[in-house]
Amino acid sequence: MRPLNVHTVLYDAVEDQDFIGPITVFGVSDSVRQTYVTVDGPRTVTTASGAEITVRALWSPEAADLILVPGGGYGEGSGVDREIRRGSLPAALAEAKRPGLVLAAVCTGTLLLAAAGLTKGRPCTTHHVAEDDLRAQGGNVVKARVVDDGDLVTSGGVTSGLDLGLWLTERFHGPEAALLAEEVLEYQRRGTVWHATTH
Repeated sequence: MRPLNVHTVLYDAVEDQDFIGPITVFGVSDSVRQTYVTVDGPRTVTTASGAEITVRALWSPEAADLILVPGGGYGEGSGVDREIRRGSLPAALAEAKRPGLVLAAVCTGTLLLAAAGLTKGRPCTTHHVAEDDLRAQGGNVVKARVVDDGDLVTSGGVTSGLDLGLWLTERFHGPEAALLAEEVLEYQRRGTVWHATTH
């Protein structure tokens, strides 16, 4: 089985649970290689909880099979708001898009993909408080825990990152791998996965 290269995008005030959920799921599999990245290159990121994470890898979307974009709060002054206003992360995400790359987001991370123009006219979801903003940017909001539109996979608020991780594990490595992750984590998936195509 070919390893799945997952790059998780971090930035200051990123919501811890948004990325810890899916990376914990991916960590159960020996077939996933995980890397933290920032659009600014190697540096220390301070999460919403105040944890400091040292990111050593370069921004290299060409080396990723999956780029995971966690949320970082909502509203003026939030981590997501600051990144949208700064503009460099949405620009880098837009430039990263290519055949074979899956872009995934948890919670308000979907707003960063929207700012990159990647959700316009596409089925997607986010935390319920941010749905109107996502619609205003052209996203076709689906009321589902996880929304899989092929190369764009999004999930709802915070804890849905676990469900996103389990769905992507099933999609890339099969239901047995997803069941193993559920057993190891003692977590059973919640809600509906909406998907446009059969993978």
